[in-house]
Amino acid sequence: MLRKGICVVLLFSLLVVLLPVNKSNAAPNWNLVWSDEFNGTSLNRANWTPEIGTGSGGWGNNELQYYTDRAQNVQVTGGNLVITAQKESYGGMNYTSARIKTQDLKSFTYGKVEARIKLPSGQGLWPAFWMLGSNISSVGWPKSGEIDIMERVNNNPYVNGTVHWDAGGHAEFGRVSGNLDFSQFHVYSIEWDSKYIRWFVDGQQFNEFYIENGTGNTEEFQRPFFLLLNLAVGGNWPGSPNNSTPFPSQMLVDYVRVYQDTGASNVISDGIYTIASKASGKVMDVVDVSTASGAKIQQWTNYVANNQRFRVESTGDGYYKLTAVHSGKVLDVPNSSTSTGVQLQQWDDNGSNAQRWRIVDVGGGYYKLVSKVSGLAVDVASASTADGAVVQQWTDNGTDAQKWFFTKIN
Repeated sequence: MLRKGICVVLLFSLLVVLLPVNKSNAAPNWNLVWSDEFNGTSLNRANWTPEIGTGSGGWGNNELQYYTDRAQNVQVTGGNLVITAQKESYGGMNYTSARIKTQDLKSFTYGKVEARIKLPSGQGLWPAFWMLGSNISSVGWPKSGEIDIMERVNNNPYVNGTVHWDAGGHAEFGRVSGNLDFSQFHVYSIEWDSKYIRWFVDGQQFNEFYIENGTGNTEEFQRPFFLLLNLAVGGNWPGSPNNSTPFPSQMLVDYVRVYQDTGASNVISDGIYTIASKASGKVMDVVDVSTASGAKIQQWTNYVANNQRFRVESTGDGYYKLTAVHSGKVLDVPNSSTSTGVQLQQWDDNGSNAQRWRIVDVGGGYYKLVSKVSGLAVDVASASTADGAVVQQWTDNGTDAQKWFFTKIN
């Protein structure tokens, strides 16, 4: 949706998505972790924040609308979210519409993200269902990354699925769907994991993008993203409305749903486990059997001590918390950092995303642990086999230093 600046689509970024790569045939075990069914009578402000105004440079695209949170532009009615674009003078602009986001409310790393939407048609109309990196406020765009699950402009008979990222400048890659009947609702979705982002309409795939190990400077797509829905009017891509453009025009959203592959069917909630590195055979350990908040996590020879035992508990949203038995404190990313190389610690349980982990089956009886706050994987520094080696977060690279064996104690 953000398309400001000159696009630098590097040759290697095109090759990235076309390289033949071995694919797993294992079907994901999708678990619904969040949804908004729009069955109420008003927009759920615990899920969505309306954006107001014209943004910077017409939201980066010289768009022509003023976004409001008025009922004339955004409402929940008849089981749908209804975003309405109108031709009217408001806030110095000639059109109004709405744009809502889950920023600072709901964010996700990986999963199946889908919405059932009925789209308007007309010159200058630009509806979108998309995602931005949750760190956009600190790193800016395009370094935050952007995943456009669905965009349509004008009267195009298809939708676009696109990614934007930073590769020494703005890079993008996208493809279009087959032709669609826009008088009907359709389900627009992506399936996103550490290796690929794939785009679908009504379950039919039309695009694929390879991101494993940050290939082609795509490390943005291994981190948390939030959701957006909007109906823009005008802008650099669709151009301006004309006399044939119908106003008011509406975008109807039946639901938005997020599923994740828990991959943890063999990890029993409320069980107590030792967690051993595949690279070393040593287990996660709280330094010096400390009970203090801020005590660091290392690996150590397994003595089945209580500072090497962790209670694994589901938090009911596809994530888990891991509580050290000896201290009652939980595995935590210091200061909710999204940086690689940060050593993990134990901390008082405060329910933050820095204390939530996805446990993903990687085969052979091993699992990886992925931080909800950063999208990074739990890792033994330098794949060390030494006692005292740092347990940190690092870019998900699929190495044995990021694979863990859970042994149930009781």
